[in-house]
Amino acid sequence: MVQRSTLDPLEEARALVKLRYSRARALRPPMKALALAADRVGRKSGAAKLPPLKLLQARWREIAGEQLYRFCHPEKLSSSKDGRILTLRVIPQAAPLVQHQSETIRQRVSVSAGGDIAGIRIVQGTISRGAETITYRRKTRALTPPEAEKLESGASRIENARLRAAFVALGKAVLSADP
Repeated sequence: MVQRSTLDPLEEARALVKLRYSRARALRPPMKALALAADRVGRKSGAAKLPPLKLLQARWREIAGEQLYRFCHPEKLSSSKDGRILTLRVIPQAAPLVQHQSETIRQRVSVSAGGDIAGIRIVQGTISRGAETITYRRKTRALTPPEAEKLESGASRIENARLRAAFVALGKAVLSADP
């Protein structure tokens, strides 16, 4: 059973039209934007207090990505007339990889550091992150006597002494490297 309004249909239509075109005021002022309140709280503590370089170092893993994080670390942020230049400390073996990715790194750092990162300067060396110092060396093992003998006997057919020594050195390097 449909319940009908007790008002006159004509009065009800007028009331609907009036509601459609009039605005009501809130009884109390609306709540302030949550983002403004969160920004005020965030400004007083946390990462916003850190200088830009410290902020980059603290967030470097998420900015650079897991692969590049292992190989490089932000060392210095300097100014130039074009903008700021980020100096990265990179282990020597990974320098070409980081150089290849430098534009992507520059864009990511610009977004997280507030823009105007003009370029990246790469300095090769060991990476120090607090107590840990990172140097990547390939793990090697000693050759067993049968392996060394087989290597020497295989190279004995080479007549040139310098070439034979080079082949033996290459064989030792390949066989002694852990996979």
